[in-house]
Amino acid sequence: MSGTVSDVGSASDDRSTRDPAIRVVLADDHAVVRSALRVLLDSHDGIEVVAEARDARDAALQVSEHHPDVLVLDLKMPGEPSVAAIPRILQEAPGTQIVVLTMQLEPRFARQALGAGAIAYVLKDAAARELVHAIRLASRGEAYLDPGLAARVAAAPHSAPAGLTPRENDVLELIAAGYTNQEAAAQLLVSERTVEKHRSEIFRKLHLATRAELVAYVREQGGLAAT
Repeated sequence: MSGTVSDVGSASDDRSTRDPAIRVVLADDHAVVRSALRVLLDSHDGIEVVAEARDARDAALQVSEHHPDVLVLDLKMPGEPSVAAIPRILQEAPGTQIVVLTMQLEPRFARQALGAGAIAYVLKDAAARELVHAIRLASRGEAYLDPGLAARVAAAPHSAPAGLTPRENDVLELIAAGYTNQEAAAQLLVSERTVEKHRSEIFRKLHLATRAELVAYVREQGGLAAT
């Protein structure tokens, strides 16, 4: 995703160098963004970028190899959807916290990312100190949500399409976001067979035949942005 956090800022808010450095993996599909983020984070004592990744699958591999404290993850990258990868990454690396860094302003994206297990959601046009602050909080297991987005997330409507049950709506959102049946089942703490049943009901009730039609329907309802 193009763009990056503005303003490098000072390192005055850094932790003492006596503390262990926070080990970070950066995941963004644009090399220039990764480079800018590395320069930014390397300018702050107590933060060490240990690896970079170009997509969600690569991010999972780098996390598995380096066991970072924090993964900074772009939300929109080619290949496997980042939101779908979050539960798997956390399952394989429970000691890693995920900070989503994105251009996506809509509350639904924040809700999806945080619901999948990310601990922080930072906008790319935020001041640099916000990303640094979010990384520090995440390393301590504390959540962060962009202040300008928090009220909108709380106020945004989250109702199911007519005819769908609340659980079917949950499955609908996960499928549209790129989750497999198995991943959706893990996220919702139900069996894969239950997800398959809900999925069949969704397609029947909405008169849809393919996942592409389902994604198009959700976009029309304002649930997903086109990529």
